[in-house]
Amino acid sequence: MSDLVHYYSVPSRGMVTHWMLEEVGVPYENRLLDFSRDEQKSTEYLAINPMGRVPALIHGDTTITETAAIVAYLADAFPQADLGMPVDSKHRGSYLRWLFFAPVSAEPAILWKALGKVVTEVDYKPFAEVEEVANTLADAVRGKEFIVGDRFTAADVMVGTTIMWGTELMPVLPRLPELTDYWGRLSQRPAWQRASSEDQKHMT
Repeated sequence: MSDLVHYYSVPSRGMVTHWMLEEVGVPYENRLLDFSRDEQKSTEYLAINPMGRVPALIHGDTTITETAAIVAYLADAFPQADLGMPVDSKHRGSYLRWLFFAPVSAEPAILWKALGKVVTEVDYKPFAEVEEVANTLADAVRGKEFIVGDRFTAADVMVGTTIMWGTELMPVLPRLPELTDYWGRLSQRPAWQRASSEDQKHMT
């Protein structure tokens, strides 16, 4: 049994952490949960994540939930993969910014748009518009291969999959050329190809 056990489902945010695990390049075990059978609500899984949501990762005695937290944890736990940014790096701030921009700003905007902007009684816009998100990301990757520095990092995993999700799976994010070109490059990475190929087998 591997030291790393990854709980996820397809399609879900677990596809992001699956890719990250492939990038890290260490042995791990995938445990696919069948949502049609409510396996995410089983007593066994609720002991891992009481929210009953995926992904979740167990590394030895440590349990991590939340997609960006798992991605960040893996980058730090396996520094030999060179997917993080050292604390003393001049790129550390930008790395953290984009690592968390994906789930905090971009993803809610995509869901808000895809779900038809749920009406509330409060006259307040809780999330950014997808156009704002797209323009911000386009500015960030324009003329660059990667979003931070001159190499691929965990921030690219988070931002890249968010762009993929928002332009392909929930196609509400404007398909600006900077975004499609950026994701087009990332999607050719062998680790993404391996993870995606396996995940496609479970798509319904």
